[in-house]
Amino acid sequence: MKDAIFREPIPWAALSGPLAAADDALARLDERLRSSPIREGFIARTHFQDACASLWLAGELVSLEDLVLHDARMDIRSPTHALTRAQAVLRARRRIAGAAPDWALSPDGLKALRGDGDGGAVEAKRGGEGDDQGDGEAPGLPGGAGPLAGEMAAIDRALACSTRVLGGGPAIMKTLRDPLIYDPDWEEGERLETWRQSAVAVQSDSPLLAAALLWDAWETNPPLERQAWLGALLVSATLRARRKTRAHLFCVNSALRRVRRETRRSPNRAVRLAAFLEAIAAGAEAGMADHDRWLLARRRLEGKLKTRRSSSRLPGLVDLILARPIASAGMIAAALGVTPRAAQDMVAELGLREITGRGRYRAWGIL
Repeated sequence: MKDAIFREPIPWAALSGPLAAADDALARLDERLRSSPIREGFIARTHFQDACASLWLAGELVSLEDLVLHDARMDIRSPTHALTRAQAVLRARRRIAGAAPDWALSPDGLKALRGDGDGGAVEAKRGGEGDDQGDGEAPGLPGGAGPLAGEMAAIDRALACSTRVLGGGPAIMKTLRDPLIYDPDWEEGERLETWRQSAVAVQSDSPLLAAALLWDAWETNPPLERQAWLGALLVSATLRARRKTRAHLFCVNSALRRVRRETRRSPNRAVRLAAFLEAIAAGAEAGMADHDRWLLARRRLEGKLKTRRSSSRLPGLVDLILARPIASAGMIAAALGVTPRAAQDMVAELGLREITGRGRYRAWGIL
């Protein structure tokens, strides 16, 4: 299906400069993360940022603080529809990052990400970034999986078993699609398979150029009636599958926020492709700046641990605060196995910044 993507000639004159800049910036970011001591924390934090950016691009505003607390099941207010969608993006990113590089673009991977049948029951061998260990904890943090991970896994197994027993589960669900909500002539599965075959067909081209063409194909002719946010995640998975990003799953949504909507949505294909490449370059540069800032903060915090005893919980707090944009006393207490009062004392010892400005339900973090 390569002809569908290259139906028009590639405007090399307009893309050569942005393509070279984006290629260089993305390579430098990935190489910096490959041997970084805060790589896992960087990946965990950027998952949250990219989920919020995905909703921002769709015209919804989701607070980063609300998403972190919702992910930890410590909401301070009733979750909104936009917040639940951001949580879905967050879980999908974690699942893609935790699987093998080519899993997301496989038929089973797409079925699992769409929630169609039990295509994700058997995944490929895990990659090196850490997987989705539930909503409560990020990879590599104290506490392991979330408090309901076992129960949710049991429910998933029961649903998968029921689908197999009934037979034709996805087909049955397809007949129940409300025609007032879904277009009966959309042929979602066929459109998505065409897009997937296009992703496989561009193996001989530059990974970044292939990602730009696939992103533009998804944006101009979305294969899915819902879950439009899945396109950017699959583009990130394409960069990882093509070994352009080996150490992390790039945040395409966060990068796209850095270019104007008029260029992203331009009727001119060359302008759209150039805007995507410019966004990748800007996003990679911002990622390197964030990494250096967080690494400096880690070194500053570690300087306060030199005189601590070996059984101190403060190193665990440093790891937690680097892997979360914010952390409340309840989150710290649950992750480190201490009381909320002890968590607040530990925060005071490290001198962390309070970022909510509230007297109650306070949270601390590194900006």
